[in-house]
Amino acid sequence: MSDLAVRPARLDDLDQIVALRVALLREYHEHPLYTDLRVDAPDRARELYAAQLIAPDETIFLAERAKHAVGILRCVDAVGSPLLLPERYCYISSVYVVPVERRRGVLRALLAAAERWCASRGLGEMRLHNAATARAAASAWSAFGFEVVEEVRRRVLPADHLPPREQRTHAGAR
Repeated sequence: MSDLAVRPARLDDLDQIVALRVALLREYHEHPLYTDLRVDAPDRARELYAAQLIAPDETIFLAERAKHAVGILRCVDAVGSPLLLPERYCYISSVYVVPVERRRGVLRALLAAAERWCASRGLGEMRLHNAATARAAASAWSAFGFEVVEEVRRRVLPADHLPPREQRTHAGAR
């Protein structure tokens, strides 16, 4: 693990971040929420990630081995419900480690960077979502002390429920 480095990503890392994020989406191509990847997803991802890289309340950590990008993890300083504590927490998203680098300490190093980021911001809790069908991811997150506290459910409405223009884009929904 000595040749592994984790650092906050910069705008000049955008191509690598987009490639890793799109690879994550493609890996879950059979998942109901991620199956309909837009043709222009990489272009949209560039715009989205550029905005995230300059946002003051978040950071994307980039893991590199021998100067090659091998993983990412995004942290957001999120505001909680005004009725509940904590007032703020770290929301983790867009976590991806390239397959050949898995089980080699990359996720552990990314998470350690995220924990330091949380400490610097006074955040005492982390939250994340992971796909229910991703058993390896669920196992990894459990090993790092994350517990399941919620589940997300989905119901797709019939296409005739939408106005005619939106029916065309909704037709591929399962």
